[in-house]
Amino acid sequence: MTDTFYDEIGGEVTIRTIVHRFYEGVAGDELLRPMYPEEDLGPAEERFTLFLMQYWGGPTTYSDNRGHPRLRMRHAPFRVTPAAADRWLVHFRAGLDAAALPAEQDERFWDYVTHAAQFMVNTLDEV
Repeated sequence: MTDTFYDEIGGEVTIRTIVHRFYEGVAGDELLRPMYPEEDLGPAEERFTLFLMQYWGGPTTYSDNRGHPRLRMRHAPFRVTPAAADRWLVHFRAGLDAAALPAEQDERFWDYVTHAAQFMVNTLDEV
């Protein structure tokens, strides 16, 4: 059996490290925090963890529980501006740094999230 990228980076432990650090940043971010309407960020953290685990070749728990990711649709109610995407990436970068992946794996992960952040932008209006 061929290892997936999920396996190569250390699986669930690594994904949880990245996502936890990401949400530590989001919790205090004035621009992003309003996009997470739940009082407790825990459920959002768990959903994002499961999504990334599945995306990179881990368990399919995310789709088993929530169906197709439909990322743009799920984020449509929120004004995702270029500034919001940039802030999102700041916190994700902190998560990747916390995981201390080898350079090649870090670059692959970072490439994915930078494209994903731009894909999620749904308004150019910064007001």
